[in-house]
Amino acid sequence: MEMLLMGACLSIFGLAVACLAFGAATRESGEVAAAAPAMQKEAVKAAVAQRLPGPRFFVNPPARPVAAYSNVPIEALLLQIENHVRLEHAAAECFLESPNASLLHSRTISTLVN
Repeated sequence: MEMLLMGACLSIFGLAVACLAFGAATRESGEVAAAAPAMQKEAVKAAVAQRLPGPRFFVNPPARPVAAYSNVPIEALLLQIENHVRLEHAAAECFLESPNASLLHSRTISTLVN
């Protein structure tokens, strides 16, 4: 019974020390912000207002020509995707025939990333 009471007292003491440390850590940042003069706060607000570009903050990127998107024909991309799907399907069938961990975590032959 004495050991249980000693453990409870040490736990409460540890909790109190942790609370004091947390309070001291959070109190310092609040006092620093409160201690700053009003003139400095206004200067910072003015500087931030000047740096923000206003309503054009998220400007649309410049439009690229359509030719830049179509370097590879769509048929070639579709063939690569179909080949990838076939290889993944074959790997799944192989795993279902004889399931083991090495087949589950092995890579396929596909050039596309899984």
